[in-house]
Amino acid sequence: MKKYNFDRIIPRTGTNSVKYDGVLHTFGSEDVIPLWVADMDFRCPEPVVEALRQRVEHGIYGYTFVPDGYYEALAGWMEKRHRWSVRREWVVFSPGVVAALHLAVNAFTRPGDGVIVQPPVYFPFFSAVKENGRRLVYNELKLENSRYTINWDDLREKASRGARMLLFCHPHNPAGRCWTAGELETLADICREYDLILLSDEIHADLTLPGYRHLPMAALNEEIAGRTITCVSASKTFNLAGLATSAVIISNSELREKFESFCRKVHTGSGNLFGYTAAEAAYRHGEEWLNEVLEYLSENIQFAQNFFRKHIPVIEPIPTEATYLMWLDCRKLGLSPEQLGDFMVKQAGIGLNNGVMFGPGGEGFMRLNVACPRALLEKALERLRRAIDHDFSIR
Repeated sequence: MKKYNFDRIIPRTGTNSVKYDGVLHTFGSEDVIPLWVADMDFRCPEPVVEALRQRVEHGIYGYTFVPDGYYEALAGWMEKRHRWSVRREWVVFSPGVVAALHLAVNAFTRPGDGVIVQPPVYFPFFSAVKENGRRLVYNELKLENSRYTINWDDLREKASRGARMLLFCHPHNPAGRCWTAGELETLADICREYDLILLSDEIHADLTLPGYRHLPMAALNEEIAGRTITCVSASKTFNLAGLATSAVIISNSELREKFESFCRKVHTGSGNLFGYTAAEAAYRHGEEWLNEVLEYLSENIQFAQNFFRKHIPVIEPIPTEATYLMWLDCRKLGLSPEQLGDFMVKQAGIGLNNGVMFGPGGEGFMRLNVACPRALLEKALERLRRAIDHDFSIR
């Protein structure tokens, strides 16, 4: 018998939720089912809630340092789930993976340096480069047979022009790829050949679906580990994003000192008392919850895939190997990105992320977050089906 009930609908309006309380500002309407921001509509694991409850009851929330238990729990989790031995001294605090992107770009590149990104990709990758005065270099992914792959020839060509750094989304958001060992080895070879520093955003590492396994980039071999900055967090895994606690893992002491030096300049190292408490409890006691939620997410993805196939074949989901995000190919609708976004909100009444946000190659796509009770997902898909049937059957 399962311990957790993910079918339960927990109201989130009135909690300052970006996903729910931000729909009017984002979509211009409150009559929208929000399936956009990448957090879950599920209650956190009970051990996490209990650990936070006990810490709250203490009543004093003064300055804190990173507890030994946090490091131990993180290292234990990486060893057990990903077969990666992480030493305590490799771990640096960051208030979030997006913050880590900005910190790393500043620490390891200079204004004007080229930084490679692989769109369509998580849109803060772009701002981390552009807002810090670096040169954005696109290595656009290839979509072949409903699966995204890396354009190796283009990557080599772009790297040969003197790029300094590559921001790698692993697993990939929004394409849902769980990169294979062979792909990672080829990428490692290119980074070595062209002396690229690799930032590997592995925030979705724990959310690989049945039949797939995440391999940390830095666990591949010592050479690539020596040029890799790995960003991880319990936030996506256990729905703790609001607690702003992430880890940056750097085994190369020279690179780590550069990163820590810049962190000291902008004073980001103090951390979050409740974030440490929640993450430690999650890594120590959250595995049962995660296993159950992965099963539920897999069933949600299968439900949505079947629904599209049966009722909305004009929209084709790209197969999802990891994350709880589905990448929907809506190009057969023949709409511009602006028209597509308007259709989803005004005709279908659902709030998704417009693919154009994710850069070149995202035009005509939408990103759907399925980390919600199935009844809510079904309601949203029914709204979409009715809108498609009405608007496109009368053309």
